[in-house]
Amino acid sequence: MASRGANVVVSRANRMRQKLQSALEATLLEIEDVSHQHAGHAPMRALPNAPQETHFNLKIVSPKFTGHTLVKRHRMVYELLADELSSGLHAISIVAKTPQEGQQK
Repeated sequence: MASRGANVVVSRANRMRQKLQSALEATLLEIEDVSHQHAGHAPMRALPNAPQETHFNLKIVSPKFTGHTLVKRHRMVYELLADELSSGLHAISIVAKTPQEGQQK
């Protein structure tokens, strides 16, 4: 017998949150869906049945970023979201800071 809620679709934002939080142990994780700002752009219009949740702004503060360059931090995020990027996630804007950097104004 299937459990209740087995057919619930988890949003892309929630899947991203789970992956990023689990792997990066983020002390701050903000995910903003800005897909509505890009709905009329040519690449999105050209896709038949264009997917929803395609563009996001991410702000992540994680101790796992300590000692890594900004490029490496972005690569870490891209690696964690590889499945999403290959299944309709079109673009992400990333702010990736260490806890020390996150405390600075």
